[in-house]
Amino acid sequence: MIAFPDEAAGCPLTGIVASYTPRLAALAAEPGFVAAVDQHAAEIRERLFAQGPELMPRPLRRAELTDYALGFLDALAEVGWDQPVGYDYAIDRLTAICWLVHQNGLLDA
Repeated sequence: MIAFPDEAAGCPLTGIVASYTPRLAALAAEPGFVAAVDQHAAEIRERLFAQGPELMPRPLRRAELTDYALGFLDALAEVGWDQPVGYDYAIDRLTAICWLVHQNGLLDA
């Protein structure tokens, strides 16, 4: 698994947020990146929870996003992914995870 320096025991979200929050600033200037991160965030939300009878999504849970992130990081480690200088699928997905953490206050005390 890809490890982050400040990763809490078993929870990669802290490390992902620390590493990818600076990339959120690029959302203001790069429309293509905005679209990619938005699509990745929508796909993650769809994978993590189904719509209810009222077609309203339930709140995103930290444990579910943590499990998803751990699996994604394991998959990156299996293929030997190295962070590129620019953007790729993994950067977009990790930035979307970071965005979801911020938007849902998943690391708030």
